[in-house]
Amino acid sequence: MKRHELLRRLRQHGCQFLEEGKKHSVYFNPTNRKTTTIPRHNEIKNTLARKICKDLGIPEP
Repeated sequence: MKRHELLRRLRQHGCQFLEEGKKHSVYFNPTNRKTTTIPRHNEIKNTLARKICKDLGIPEP
């Protein structure tokens, strides 16, 4: 999955950008107050994309 597709999906479900690290971006879901990190690679493996969605409490792609 492309990174920009995953970020678009997160924003559609109400997740917000929190901060930028050296190699990761941190996103926050205000409805359930969960956070997760997203690597800054162009391509993100589908298993990792599902884990990110699960961590934030949104439906998996």
